[in-house]
Amino acid sequence: MSIAKVHSRALTGIHAQPVTVEVHLSNGLPSLSIVGMAETAVKESKDRVRSAIINARFQFPQQRITINLAPADLPKEGGRFDLPIALGILAASGQIPAESLNNMEFIGELGLSGELRPVRGVLPTVLACAEAQRRLLVPQDNAKEAALCEQGESYAARHLLEVCAHLHQQQRLGLLESQLQDLTPQYPDLSDVRGQASARRALEIAAAGGHSLLFSGPPGTGKTMLASRLPGILPPMSELEAIETATLHSISSQGFSVETWRQRPFRSPHHTASAVALVGGGSQPKPGEISLAHNGVLFLDELPEFDRKVLEVLREPIESGRIMVSRAAQQAEFPSRFQLVAAMNPCPCGYLGQARCHCTADQIRRYRAKISGPLLDRIDLLMEVPAVDKKLLRPSTDEPLPESSAVVRQRVIKARDRQLQRSGKPNVNLQHRELESVCALSDQNFHLLEQAINKLGLSARAYHRILRVARTIADLSDSESIQTSHLSEAIGYRRLDTSL
Repeated sequence: MSIAKVHSRALTGIHAQPVTVEVHLSNGLPSLSIVGMAETAVKESKDRVRSAIINARFQFPQQRITINLAPADLPKEGGRFDLPIALGILAASGQIPAESLNNMEFIGELGLSGELRPVRGVLPTVLACAEAQRRLLVPQDNAKEAALCEQGESYAARHLLEVCAHLHQQQRLGLLESQLQDLTPQYPDLSDVRGQASARRALEIAAAGGHSLLFSGPPGTGKTMLASRLPGILPPMSELEAIETATLHSISSQGFSVETWRQRPFRSPHHTASAVALVGGGSQPKPGEISLAHNGVLFLDELPEFDRKVLEVLREPIESGRIMVSRAAQQAEFPSRFQLVAAMNPCPCGYLGQARCHCTADQIRRYRAKISGPLLDRIDLLMEVPAVDKKLLRPSTDEPLPESSAVVRQRVIKARDRQLQRSGKPNVNLQHRELESVCALSDQNFHLLEQAINKLGLSARAYHRILRVARTIADLSDSESIQTSHLSEAIGYRRLDTSL
């Protein structure tokens, strides 16, 4: 047989698009050409494939070899097509049975001696193969990731010879089985935080309703410590959330670690990060920090130190939960439903109101102006974090220990379950038309909110965010309706608006 077809997949955003690797052997001077919008890394595979086939003790055809990666208008990158190309050459030259390739798909980079090396994006490839009702063969180093998907059936191999033995039915590979059922996510505990009862309360409200949060206070008050404890009090991930999160990390430059399965992400980019680092990009778009924080927490420490243009790119994904990355070759849409937690100092030196602060009013104004009004408007909870009483730092047997993450998490789960039963979503995602029924106010409470909006000079968006936060506080109190105390507390989390 002088022509063979092998099924594989190319990554486009979070999706794995089908690619057919067609190999044709014809008479002529020995040569090997690859067509079908292949990038440099794919074209370089011809040398890796040739060496792998020869070192695996197969015959490399001394003919003209044409390899087409179809469809031609779909960009292909990386070494993931090495294995299907090698199998196509072996099938076209009659060294392995071509019919054994029909109901399978293959991805994997080849070493010069024929060993299989890991590739990115295995999880979305497994999901796509399951939908197409084909089995997938991956490198052994990707086996744990491939086994996460219960819908699909996958094999793993270490060497080209193992793959060929499986296709010849000489030594069959076993189907992969997941071994991660007992893996428990590990998070820092909230009991490590001393004092800061008001900030802990704001953190609990943010976790219960999925709200964004800004901490403002001098250095050393525990803002970063509080933020890092948020993932540990969030409800456990659902199966869909875990798959979505793992898929985004699988296609990223860093790759996916199975030890983080079902663990909510906590991403903390440095303030020198660019807009591309946050949003994602590249010639073949890859997810940025906001997408890698999907279903988790995006923490921006020293918020005013970020470039203002960088911060402005957060406005759309905070509202929509998705981000579209457009490049010359293609467009890719990534989910980015994250919880934003930010921290900042009250002034450039951080010690506003203390004797050591020498910041002028103009310096403070310019410092705070780095955060735009529209971005602040999209943050639900604004919390001042004062200096900690030094007495609380000393261990004492008289003082009870602060509540642990497990205790707070149970209240958060109960409140979140209440929201899901009522409207099928956390309160942060309630649409404007839903607020009238879900967040209904009495005449007295409506008048109170109206007064607060006028006094604090808040926008219509802030009005709706106060309603959502008040609804979350009511859920934590196990209350059917929003009471005056709930609304007053929610309004209190907007008072910092007047000083920023």
